[in-house]
Amino acid sequence: MKEDYNWKYASVGGTVRVKLESGADIANLGKLDRKKWTVLSCPTTGLEFDARTLALLDADGDGRIHVDEVIAASEWLTGAIKDPDILLKGQDELKFTDFNTENEEGAKLEKSAKQILANLKIEKDGISLAETSDNEKIFAETQFNGDGIITEASADDEALKETIKNIIATTTPAKDRSGADGITADQIEAFYTACADYSAWMAAEDKGPFAENTEAALAACEALKEKIADYFMRCKLISFNDAVAGVVDLSVDKVGAISDGDLAAAADQIATYPLARPSADGKLPLKGGINPAWKAAFANLKALVFDVEFPKKDAITEEEWLGVLAKFDSYTAWKAAKKGAEVEPLGLDVVNATLKADKKAALLELIEKDKALEPEALSIEAVDKLLHYVRDFYKFLKNYVVFEDFYSKKEKAIFQAGRLYIDQRSTDLCVKVIDAGKAGDISSLSGMYILYCNCVNKVTGKGFPIAAVLTDGDVNGLRPGKNAIFYDREGVQYDATVTSIVDNPISLRQAFWAPYKKVAKWISDKVDKSAAEKESKSAANLTASADKATSGGSPTAAIQSSFDIAKFAGIFAAIGMALGLLGQFVVKLVEGMAKIHWWQFIIIIIAIMLVISLPSVFIAWRKLRRRDLGPVLNANGWAVNAAAYVKPKFGKDLTQLVKYPKLEAVDPEARKKARRRKCITWIIVILLLGCGGYFGWTKYQACKAAKAAEAEAAAVEAVEEPAAENAEAAPVEEAATETAE
Repeated sequence: MKEDYNWKYASVGGTVRVKLESGADIANLGKLDRKKWTVLSCPTTGLEFDARTLALLDADGDGRIHVDEVIAASEWLTGAIKDPDILLKGQDELKFTDFNTENEEGAKLEKSAKQILANLKIEKDGISLAETSDNEKIFAETQFNGDGIITEASADDEALKETIKNIIATTTPAKDRSGADGITADQIEAFYTACADYSAWMAAEDKGPFAENTEAALAACEALKEKIADYFMRCKLISFNDAVAGVVDLSVDKVGAISDGDLAAAADQIATYPLARPSADGKLPLKGGINPAWKAAFANLKALVFDVEFPKKDAITEEEWLGVLAKFDSYTAWKAAKKGAEVEPLGLDVVNATLKADKKAALLELIEKDKALEPEALSIEAVDKLLHYVRDFYKFLKNYVVFEDFYSKKEKAIFQAGRLYIDQRSTDLCVKVIDAGKAGDISSLSGMYILYCNCVNKVTGKGFPIAAVLTDGDVNGLRPGKNAIFYDREGVQYDATVTSIVDNPISLRQAFWAPYKKVAKWISDKVDKSAAEKESKSAANLTASADKATSGGSPTAAIQSSFDIAKFAGIFAAIGMALGLLGQFVVKLVEGMAKIHWWQFIIIIIAIMLVISLPSVFIAWRKLRRRDLGPVLNANGWAVNAAAYVKPKFGKDLTQLVKYPKLEAVDPEARKKARRRKCITWIIVILLLGCGGYFGWTKYQACKAAKAAEAEAAAVEAVEEPAAENAEAAPVEEAATETAE
């Protein structure tokens, strides 16, 4: 992508990033190559930023803010104001002279800003965010406000006001911009349809077979309908075969089973018995002989129905009962066809009067008048959007395009959720976790030591998970289940519990000692395991001995029988052999030490330690230099486009370790112990120095004696060589003399 704007760059967090230092930079964001943006999208939740501004930036409402949405916001914003440099100040107000009236959008916004102040009855030369943020105040005294909702205040006619009031009473009201309850065009249409349906339904009213008592009579029949049907079926079975009479009738055994208890409390059980004692004649008695559990319901049915239909009868047949039920058919059909029930609470008279007055057209006309002001109302809301951007947009860009706030010591980034206190340290690099399921897998690529914690406020019951990154200190005491305290950016306290850990190096110091700690832990675990096994075995032996003793055997014999002489002789032989080998090693070591200087021994020790620790330190050094916050943010809904390194020096600023002043103990016993420890330390140091000095002195004397011996041997050899030569030459000279003579 070819850029036709002169961008400036800087190294931020170990990565080259574009600099945003003027309003012109913000106005030209659309010309910045997308490959140079630090972030390509971010979530609208889990951030320490104004929620209203984030919602406005998320133009498509998908819960994420993409690069195109940021560019669109920058173009709209910088076009509406004269001087984009105002954005760098982060102020929450604008003078009317700051609006760019040469721009169509700017002119419209200025007009709307003045309208807001007029609605609020305020006279001033500018507008602030406090004045645009309260829609209810702005539209409180307006008759129409462009939202397509009318209230009682929208009507001048009392009949219209009353109708609006009735519609609100029979439906779920819509909220007007003024904050008052109102109605929409759809609700008006639905109300008049319901009124017409209810009126027509009531006009075709079927009063039923019992006039004003029909509804109560139907309810009484429904209450006993199934029980009466059961009774007649029992009668039919007896008529079919009188041998089953004892089975379908109430048996003495059933009553006997519950007679020992409180029969009044057994009403539910008694209600399962027949309504009355069935007989072959198949008639239902009307004057007595009814199951006590159903007596009250039957008396109600008798008073409303049977006394009216069969005033002189003592019993009725099934055909007569079915005839009674058939009389309700037309009534129940009318009830099933009921429409417009929502307006029934108004009463039939009010419904008919509403239909006769027919204010529907007038109400819809008010809706149209309100909608006509929609552009103006939306423009008023746009002023609020403008002021939110004026205050927050530059700060958002510093966390989106550059990550400047994260690497600055003055501000915290919008993704930093608060501060975690744990294990005598605090960390400010805490990020709210959106998807805990995938967070750990992706975050492990960051090379960071991460504590995943669940934070809960015990007062409000609210909570959330966080990923807390530790960038300094040690990790010895950290483990899942460890408790900590988390404070959010507002200072609200949460109880935090470590749920999982992503393990990576924290510092070179930790990496240097890590191999030794691992070996020490391995040895400790082995010792603990061995001790536990022996303890378990010993306890088992003692238990076996005790069992044998209680069963008549001798515990001493049992214990003695477990002692195997050959076995222990082998063990002692192995121990002796090991000690012998160890002794030989020590002798060889001492003999080897006798051949080297003391400083060479120290160098050897240092070299051995370096051989052990250097690989761990080298790996840690590489990881520490490449610690990247990007994967942590990517795991929590961000699309980070550039590396966000956390180098060791910067990491020390993010994680603060505890620092204690040097104090003198007040307790006399503590002072004595401190002095005693000091004396012992000095004695050990002096002994070590003395031993070292003695070792060095003996080595020096040994070297001096060796050199003297070598010199003496050389001198003797030098004297002996001429003498030997003279001894060899003497016989030759004597032979020569004799020849001459």
